[in-house]
Amino acid sequence: MKVTALIENTTPDQGLRCEHGLALCIVHRGWNCLLDAGASAALLENAPKLGVDLTQVQAAVLSHGHYDHSGGFPAFLSCNTTAPVYLRPQAAEANYQVRRDGERRYLGVPPALLAAKDRLRFVTGPTELHPGVWLLPHTTPGLEKRGEKVAMYRQGPDGLRPDDFAHEQTLVFLYGAEMVLFSSCSHAGADTVVAEAMAAFPGKAVRAFFGGFHLMGAGGAGTLGVRPEKAQALGRRLLELGVEEIWTGHCTGKPAFDLLTPILGSRLHYLATGAVVRLWEDGK
Repeated sequence: MKVTALIENTTPDQGLRCEHGLALCIVHRGWNCLLDAGASAALLENAPKLGVDLTQVQAAVLSHGHYDHSGGFPAFLSCNTTAPVYLRPQAAEANYQVRRDGERRYLGVPPALLAAKDRLRFVTGPTELHPGVWLLPHTTPGLEKRGEKVAMYRQGPDGLRPDDFAHEQTLVFLYGAEMVLFSSCSHAGADTVVAEAMAAFPGKAVRAFFGGFHLMGAGGAGTLGVRPEKAQALGRRLLELGVEEIWTGHCTGKPAFDLLTPILGSRLHYLATGAVVRLWEDGK
């Protein structure tokens, strides 16, 4: 498996563009997948510089219905004319962050993506995209409490309600006795995502986890969105679950990453724009 970070909030390479968003190209056993597309067309600029040919992508996945993961899809669909985009039906609903004064900030996907109806494949339950590659919805009850706590709401058929993150899905790659998980923002909690995957595939160890932890505060990368002990408790929980390797960035934020480093040690890596990660090479 080869994972290339096409877009993330930061980059050590000044020749690459970065933005608040995430886009990963994943190649596994010759199958080429795009997970998310960032907030804009920037991934089209970075891809050739990183040796990624987006026209060769065979399937694309939208992890959840937020602009910073879906905004680049219209540009991708113009560049790649065949790959379907897999998303949850709820991702087509309007997502908002609601301020205390009642002002709404739109978080949802661009209308241009939803207009590309012939390219969209709506996923309603656990789905095998390719042999050994699965999409899993959340199965944990009560997630709307998390949505309310972070002031996220979704406009459904019955009106505006706290987001239960039914529009979010986890991408899972199985290989032998192991699996690799991709959860771009982990609104349900990274530990919840891991526990759900372990329940879906009993006996499989988590070789690696890729994605954000949604620990960034409303003020951006320089603020922590939870109490320090909450971030540290998440790190300890991931250790308990036996996650061998963790690549995180985007909505995790630097303050949370620094808190997690003493707990997770060498298991923890920052996933910046331009990062290339290889797993399961030569059977390892």
